[in-house]
Amino acid sequence: MADTTDTGADEAEIRRLLEERAAAMRAKDVQASLARIAPDVVTYELAPPLRYAGDQARDPGGLQEWYDSFTGPVGIESRDLKVFVGGNVAFCHGLALLTGERAGGEKSRVWFRETVGLRRTGGRWEIVHAHASVPLYMDGSGKAALDLEP
Repeated sequence: MADTTDTGADEAEIRRLLEERAAAMRAKDVQASLARIAPDVVTYELAPPLRYAGDQARDPGGLQEWYDSFTGPVGIESRDLKVFVGGNVAFCHGLALLTGERAGGEKSRVWFRETVGLRRTGGRWEIVHAHASVPLYMDGSGKAALDLEP
């Protein structure tokens, strides 16, 4: 059976969803940040542990604690975002820049890689998977390569 979905409209909707998610992060709005996260989501975040799943990934308290660790706004910017849609599933990948000032005056500026998987359920796209990572220097130090720029 041929796929009769309008991938152009789906891609536009997914891009809006991701921009709404970024806007919610910038505003440090926990509820809006979690609004399009599926109940069965699995994520691999920059912060430990290795994996978050379901309610753990949708924990408003943990997200609020992270937002509160910034003294000002959280900056998030996407670059080179690619969106691929096939029927009721989609995935996106690109680079993201996280910026902000943390308690104690430490300034954050980290480019990272991001992949997001989505599923359409009941006509609505939701995030079912997200993966954020930074490269590691392969010199045996185990240090994250936080100084890279695209």
